[in-house]
Amino acid sequence: MSVQQDDGSAGTPDEPVGGRVFFSSVRRSLEVEDEILLISVGVDIGSSTSHLVFSRLLLERLDNRYVVSKREIMHESEVLLTPYAADQAIDAAALRMFIDEQYDKAKVDPRAIDTGALILTGVAVRRSNARAIADLFAAQAGKFVSVSAGDALETTLAAFGSGAAARSIREANRVMNVDIGGGTSKIAVCVDGAVVDMTAIDVGARILSFDSGGRVTRIEEAGRRYAAAVGATLVIGQPLDSGVRERIVEHMADRLFETMSSASLGSATAELLRLAAMKNTQAPDVITFSGGVSEYIYGRQSESFGDLGPLLARAIMSRVRAWGPRVEQPDQGIRATVVGASQYTIQVSGSTIFVAPMTILPLRNVPVITPQLPLEDEQLDVEQIAAAVRTALRRLDLHEGEQPVALCYHWQGAAMFARLDAFAHGIRAGLSALLERGHPLILVGDGDIGGLLGIHFQEEMKLASAIVSIDGITLKEFDFIDIGAMLELSGAVPVVIKSLVFPTSAAVGRVAA
Repeated sequence: MSVQQDDGSAGTPDEPVGGRVFFSSVRRSLEVEDEILLISVGVDIGSSTSHLVFSRLLLERLDNRYVVSKREIMHESEVLLTPYAADQAIDAAALRMFIDEQYDKAKVDPRAIDTGALILTGVAVRRSNARAIADLFAAQAGKFVSVSAGDALETTLAAFGSGAAARSIREANRVMNVDIGGGTSKIAVCVDGAVVDMTAIDVGARILSFDSGGRVTRIEEAGRRYAAAVGATLVIGQPLDSGVRERIVEHMADRLFETMSSASLGSATAELLRLAAMKNTQAPDVITFSGGVSEYIYGRQSESFGDLGPLLARAIMSRVRAWGPRVEQPDQGIRATVVGASQYTIQVSGSTIFVAPMTILPLRNVPVITPQLPLEDEQLDVEQIAAAVRTALRRLDLHEGEQPVALCYHWQGAAMFARLDAFAHGIRAGLSALLERGHPLILVGDGDIGGLLGIHFQEEMKLASAIVSIDGITLKEFDFIDIGAMLELSGAVPVVIKSLVFPTSAAVGRVAA
């Protein structure tokens, strides 16, 4: 974004010079227009497939904020089998050619993109791959929300992107979404719009790949494990008997179905899990499937791409049909984890805020966590608060402390010293992995105690970290925020909220309260 100076003269694009906030390249002010049209792009680069979605977003002013009132898909790219170089790293040059081709087909100049989201999953998250992929979007880095999705976040993204979370509200049902990709399967159970249980397992269509002659061209470690379980040996360049393929797929389907349905897993299944096992105390009412294999399950794809996809789709469906829950179509299948864009809303925080040192601002593209904090009781439990924070960090794969986060809380009860102190100690303990790495403490509340909390952390607890404690703002999971420098006349700070917008989901157009 760029900013116009108070005297009306303009700075260079993306150069902050004080004053009003503009979107890049088009000189449009968030302060003076009632409607703003943005062009956005969502990019999903994963272990097996990569694709893009281009959208137009119409933002309308609502009080002191903007909300998305209309979202139009301009272009959905083809689905590319993610290209690999000889060293098994993603082939960035081939990926660049694909991305450039999609921009041409969408008739969009990359310089015209206002905002977007780049989602990296599977092997794309690995450090060398992520760096090479980031270089492809370096010119637009300031406009993009970038998310490296680990297993927990990828599972959650699929649950929301597939429409399972929205369906659980709409139909008042317990909905399980099973996202079967190339390397892993992610299972999420949704109730009342929230993910209440999840796991991930090494089951996927491309753990083995074959050429047109049926010869093995790629073997993932999980593929070797499944082959060994059925007494088969895999050799690159050698054909694999169709009967052996089917035995491998049946074994995979058994492991996946056991993970979906059983409250007690055998060792053969448990050792394949990438997250903790699900509780599975209650069967779902509805099951939806997303990911690449879902295209076969719902008959949207019949062509084979040299992997186990068609066989795996048939095998898992034979088990699910005999189970009982009804199978429904998702809102999105293979594109479930593609985020269409970032929805922008802008708010101004309350004046009861605390920022120290002032040089910590501005902050940009900070992910938000919204822990379920136990704040109802008169006496607050420090360890329960810390545990809730750690759970929220883990849910979004932010628990290792590699980047700062903004913790959104809804204060309840009196702001007495003892309650504030317990709250502060619980937050510090829950965020210890981040604070120990030198990241700032960023707190966002919807009440008016931001300044009081900030002072408590600095004066009473002697917290060495930089502190940004603002209020009058409500955030949700999947939000990212920018916090601008303090406005001289008001003592407040502008906050831009970027919400990941899932295609056709209930999140589109939501208002940040």
